[in-house]
Parts: sequence; C-alpha cells; structure tokens
Amino acid sequence: MKRYGSVIGVKPEKLEEYKRLHAAVWPGVLEMIKACNIRNYSIYYKDGLLFSYYEYVGDDYEGDMQRMAADPVTQAWWKLTDPCQQPVENRAEGEWWAAMEEVFHTD
Repeated sequence: MKRYGSVIGVKPEKLEEYKRLHAAVWPGVLEMIKACNIRNYSIYYKDGLLFSYYEYVGDDYEGDMQRMAADPVTQAWWKLTDPCQQPVENRAEGEWWAAMEEVFHTD
C-alpha cells in the first residue's frame, strides 16, 4: 500500500458548488475509484486549497490511473469538478493536483 497526498486550489466562487458535488458523489465515480485500487480517499479544504489523501493498494498505479481517466462516467464528473479547481503554480509539469512529499506517518 502506498499513501498519496496532493493539493490544488479551489476557485472561491466555486467552493460551494464543489462541496455540493462531493456531498453526493455519483455511484459510478465511487465504483471506479474502488476498481482502480484506491482506498481511504478524503479531500479537505483550508484557505482556498483542497488537500486530498488516499491509499493505493494495487500493483499498477499508472495503469489504474489510465483506466480511471478513460472511464466515461469519471470524465463526465471531471467536467463538473475541474472548473472548480485551480492548479497551484509550483506543480510539476503535467500535474493537475500537485503531488506532495510525505514527511511523517504513524499507525
């Protein structure tokens, strides 16, 4: 299992819409998240930023992320959520959500 943390901005005028969408995530989106070996997925908000955390339990992360990106239900979901988000300036090339370095963990 590998833990992932990432960050992205949220447009102030879109925050309530983003929260509303995530209060009723489509079942097909949740099914694809699980099918792609993601567990314990959470998104937090603070001062204009969204922080996501999840655990990946598969053995082909890139393949699972490609599978998710190819899913029509997930693509439709992202068409609603992406306009709410604003990538951070210091993200790596090609990133939407900026990956974060884990500096501490305890069970």
